[in-house]
Amino acid sequence: MTHPLPKSIDETLALLASANYVSDRALATVVFLSLRMGRPLFLEGEAGVGKTEIAKVLSKTLGRKLIRLQCYEGLDVSSAVYEWNYAAQMMAIRLAEASGDTDRTRLEQDVFSERYLTKRALLQALEPSTDGPPVLLIDELDRTDEAFEAFLLEVLSDFQITIPELGTIKADQAPIVIITSNRTREIHDALKRRCLYHWVDYPNAEREQEILRTRVPQAAANLSAQVVAFVQKLRGIDLFKQPGVAETLDWATALTELDAVALDPELVTDTLGVLLKYQDDIARIQGSKAQELINEVQAELRAG
Repeated sequence: MTHPLPKSIDETLALLASANYVSDRALATVVFLSLRMGRPLFLEGEAGVGKTEIAKVLSKTLGRKLIRLQCYEGLDVSSAVYEWNYAAQMMAIRLAEASGDTDRTRLEQDVFSERYLTKRALLQALEPSTDGPPVLLIDELDRTDEAFEAFLLEVLSDFQITIPELGTIKADQAPIVIITSNRTREIHDALKRRCLYHWVDYPNAEREQEILRTRVPQAAANLSAQVVAFVQKLRGIDLFKQPGVAETLDWATALTELDAVALDPELVTDTLGVLLKYQDDIARIQGSKAQELINEVQAELRAG
């Protein structure tokens, strides 16, 4: 069932919280404005900070279909927008020839009709729906090349797509568009101008603690406090890849599965692969460095 759009920033915060998404007011503000203005929302930030989750939460809380376009190098129109079912078209042509149908104009109109069109994510997002416009997630746009990025300009400007054989297909109502980027490359200004922009940063300790309480409620309070403090310290170290919120949640869950109630060097060393994803980072933290960080965490928590 479709739900109405939030009417204020506070309602947006409540909407996100209803799906266990802990947002700060700045993010809730830009989400609210994107929904009210009908503008795409461009979210940039490190991997694992909750960008993709925004689209999933909006789909769930607003009762809209989620259409996800996962971007990758080499993504083209046939994979993202549409392609013709060539095998079915050839079969139709051969059947027509076998039956003696020689009207080429009518045959061409038939084989290039919608019945032979395979609709991909972007075209699906423009179709009318009884549930209202869908949530279109264009995930990790920075993985594509500039040619595909340029193609998106027509979609995001007028929410329409031109198919040479059929003409221009335009959405009756614009979808809710969320675009994410991990900033492995810069996205062109022309595309950014069509969007509202927000940088999704790592949360501070207080908000990360709240996220952990919400998403991993089974973790002991003392363990959760130590996990958050430890991760916050890791983000101050020059690592190849700092842990995101997703890794914090995974680590807390893993430690809870091991019946841990507090951090110790052996436990941290044995489970660093849940938190860090590069061997050089793991090697740097395990052992004496883990002990040093644990001592700092426990001293700060006792003092605070």
